[in-house]
Amino acid sequence: MLARSQRGWAAWLLLVLALAPQWGWAQSVVFINPGRSNEAYWRTASETMAAAAASLRMSLEVRYAERNPLQAISIARELAARPKAGRPRFVVFVNESSVAPEILRTLEAAQIDSFMAFNGVQASAHAQLGRPRETFKHWLGSLEPQAEEAGYLTAKALIEVARASRIAQASDGKLQMLAIAGDRSTSSSIERNAGMRRAVAEAGDVELQQEVFGEWRRERAAEQMRVLMQRYPQARTVWAGNDEMALGAMEAWRAAGGRPGRDGFFSAINTSAAALTAIRTGELAALAGGHFMAGAWAMVMLYDYAHDRDFEPEGLELQRSMFVMFDPLLADRFEQRFSAARKPLDFRKHSKALNPKLGRYSFEIEKLLR
Repeated sequence: MLARSQRGWAAWLLLVLALAPQWGWAQSVVFINPGRSNEAYWRTASETMAAAAASLRMSLEVRYAERNPLQAISIARELAARPKAGRPRFVVFVNESSVAPEILRTLEAAQIDSFMAFNGVQASAHAQLGRPRETFKHWLGSLEPQAEEAGYLTAKALIEVARASRIAQASDGKLQMLAIAGDRSTSSSIERNAGMRRAVAEAGDVELQQEVFGEWRRERAAEQMRVLMQRYPQARTVWAGNDEMALGAMEAWRAAGGRPGRDGFFSAINTSAAALTAIRTGELAALAGGHFMAGAWAMVMLYDYAHDRDFEPEGLELQRSMFVMFDPLLADRFEQRFSAARKPLDFRKHSKALNPKLGRYSFEIEKLLR
């Protein structure tokens, strides 16, 4: 169902882009996407940014780094090397694998305004980089989803489901949990892991047996899960930092004769079609998503900045709640709202420049789902 919707949405975007010269685009944006071009989450993030661009009559060029940090830096250098007339007004990028210092230096030298979305810089990096608009005058700011919230909410819901089942308890009556995290350096991964640990600490009857790093990949998570099952045979509760790793862990569980949702309990973050299906069937005990919208909200902020409504009064390094917990009903609403059959998403009503009475940005996916 979602695949058909995405094809329809893609057709609509092509029509919009064909009309672009007639509309007269005001601002050009390049998004350096750190993911792979065939990766569900990062493609959805790009598509939603394109929808925001179309709604606000901005132009958007998406360049995929294919999970290669050096490629992300190379793209920034290529943009900076363009003739002045061909450079974008703004560059949005993601600080994955600590690419921010080199990308900021490159774009600053070219006098291209930059904005970080999805992942900003950790507090420890401020000594080197300063704050937005200080050392790097063209670094306008950043917008991050509150990733700690996602880790906490999914772990808390996972524990509640596993505890209620009673089958998940080990011989000592406690829940043994396994965690498959993303990576060791990305701020969103670090924060999600911290949220998971907070939920474990609050629970009191949960023992986190081991935390491994699946590098966001399904295949790696499946390999790790096969080892973890042998090492901790009484562990039946598995928290994962994204949907791909959760799906990989579930594949390994099935291959060993298990049944996710019945004798093993899993959580995930992200709204891929497979994850939404798994929350409907009960194979996933908990699913959070909505943070893919961070890039689209960044487009709104940049539109306002270009129209003399600077976002500085709200803060230059914003962290906002963007996650919602999915159940089968909300999964259906999500697919219906984001399908091509519905009218295009209207981001204009979220702009302060277009709605002067707006006091504060409200970056909540539930408002779009209504």
